[in-house]
Amino acid sequence: MQNPPRSALLFILATILIDAIGIGIIFPLMPDLMARVGAGDTASGAIWGGVLLAAYAAMQFVFAPIVGGLSDALGRKPVLIAALTVLAVDYVIMALAGTFWVLLIGRMLAGAAGATYTTATAYLADISPPEKRAASFGLIGAAFGVGFVLGPALGGLLASWHVTAPFWVAAGFAAANVAFGLLILPESLAPARRRRFTRRDLNPFRAILDAFRLPGLALPLALLFVFELANMVYPTLWSFWARETFGWTAAAIGLSFAAYGAGVAFTQGAVLPFLVPRIGDYRTLLLAGVSAVAALFGLGFTTAAWVVFVLVPIACLSDMFPPTITAMMSNVVPEDRQGMLQGVIAALGSIAAILGPLVATPLFQAFAAADAPLYQPGMPFLAAGALLLAAFPALIALAPRGRRT
Repeated sequence: MQNPPRSALLFILATILIDAIGIGIIFPLMPDLMARVGAGDTASGAIWGGVLLAAYAAMQFVFAPIVGGLSDALGRKPVLIAALTVLAVDYVIMALAGTFWVLLIGRMLAGAAGATYTTATAYLADISPPEKRAASFGLIGAAFGVGFVLGPALGGLLASWHVTAPFWVAAGFAAANVAFGLLILPESLAPARRRRFTRRDLNPFRAILDAFRLPGLALPLALLFVFELANMVYPTLWSFWARETFGWTAAAIGLSFAAYGAGVAFTQGAVLPFLVPRIGDYRTLLLAGVSAVAALFGLGFTTAAWVVFVLVPIACLSDMFPPTITAMMSNVVPEDRQGMLQGVIAALGSIAAILGPLVATPLFQAFAAADAPLYQPGMPFLAAGALLLAAFPALIALAPRGRRT
């Protein structure tokens, strides 16, 4: 397999970066944005903001397998270009939105167009030899981490000029990337390696069931879902937990988010490519799993702020789990099923993004209330750690034959 053109790799990483910026750019705008569209005061705005997040995740769940199947049938390039075009239009809609319902439509479009992540990952699977897929997927994680740092920072900076300014800038980024892709992106999936798009691809539940039936996928898919579900405790509760436990200001919380994003970018861009050739995919996965459990239990029990800064690098190591297990699955799936696989992975992540907050927030409320029988604000982190620990027998079973670590 030939090395991919540098311009193609840059396009894919730029696409992931724009996706991540689009997700993060709205975080610092939420209170002002809710006020702009008449969604009530801060308390009411928080509820409607949750509706926006749930709608985004639900649309990703529905569309990720469809987009993945389309990319298996039509090729990666046209699907990527179409999704980026929709994303650019969506940012314009959100910039012009004067009511909550228009904003909701915009976020739903963003969720559907956010499936560019699916096709971009399939594109990298097409152009990467099996032994280098974990490192390639790590580059996607690194780009996402950089975007997670830039998105909130860019949103907060531009919003000081006007609340809609971040959306206009994001629309410009997406449009520029469309032009970039049209000019330089080669197609990675030859016509001979494509498959027909069928009605089964339109049903996300059927696509997930089909993926679980493929040899060697059921166990790693289940493990990835458990990891994503447990990991949702970070974006869902980090701000509230840090405020309750340490009294951190919004600036301190934002700085901690930025530090985490930078750590993830470094881990997946530098540490993961260093480790995989030396210890292999499985041992890297095992290290990530152990790091995840250690970080979650440590954060759940700590009452000292300095401990957080010790545990954040360990939490960043845990983010090697998704790209590594994704590479392991990609290596056992036929080339004409790479898009389907990435779509199913994205759909499972969306289910986790819907279920995680529904479980974590009531748990936090029950143990962080002033009159709680047991005051333990870190309980959601402990529950997430226990969930991952319970999955370790399955992780051990995933070891290559002849090795049980």
